[in-house]
Amino acid sequence: MVKQVRQERAIRTRNALIESAAALFARHGYEVVSLSTISARAGVSNGALHFHFPSKAALAEAVGVAAAQRFGRIIAGEALPAQRGGVPERGGVPERGGFAERGGFARHEGASAYGGSSRYEGAPERGASLRRIEAPRRWDVPRRDEAASKQGAASRQNSALQTLIDTSHALLRGLGHDAVLRAGFALGDGAEAVGRGEDLYRRWQEWVTEVLARAEREGLLARDLAVRDAVTAVVGATIGFAVLGGHEGQWLSRTTLTRFWTLLLPRLATPTALEGLMASGRPPETR
Repeated sequence: MVKQVRQERAIRTRNALIESAAALFARHGYEVVSLSTISARAGVSNGALHFHFPSKAALAEAVGVAAAQRFGRIIAGEALPAQRGGVPERGGVPERGGFAERGGFARHEGASAYGGSSRYEGAPERGASLRRIEAPRRWDVPRRDEAASKQGAASRQNSALQTLIDTSHALLRGLGHDAVLRAGFALGDGAEAVGRGEDLYRRWQEWVTEVLARAEREGLLARDLAVRDAVTAVVGATIGFAVLGGHEGQWLSRTTLTRFWTLLLPRLATPTALEGLMASGRPPETR
């Protein structure tokens, strides 16, 4: 029993250090954060930190591994713990001065971002406020056999394109709530890279490429559209929204991403494939 209690305490301490390091790396950058600052934020001693992590590089590696695991859950369609119920992690709203202002991911306080509401924003009408919440956007299905139309729409909602839409929303939602995920992207990016962990930018690009290739095999993409061009648009936009979100919170909102999909999907998909797609993403519980 005593051994089990110690093991559980050690796990809690290790996780607290990873969360603390991630939040500080995401806000200030890897190079300037000290181990003493990390341990103080986690509420543990320097000795406890060194028991778990012999160096800052080892701690950064652990952050990278945790971020890669959370990213893997996103692309697998699983909700992150901090996203269930819309409750951000402690300190989940990035503070001003975060590394997003240097090219990474963050959002300012007061941003219109993903919360815990069960309502999903649709595509705003022309001239509508970006913060307006509407019903999920679907493209109108022609009035033919109603049962067949519903069956076809349901099938398309489980298509590669709908998966791509849903996952892009989940990624931005995760980046808005999860410091570990944000730090994982930062630690593998350019000047912030520490040579450990996965390159999550590249992993996202590879995943988008795979899903769009599947959409092409399913006959969902417009005939005159090259997969590589679609990948460029989707990856560039999603990463760009996240970076811009560090300066203006609206870029990380569900409405902004819904507007993007509303604009892109008619060019990306065939008219038949477009029917039934939800640009605002499906609620996680319905996937």
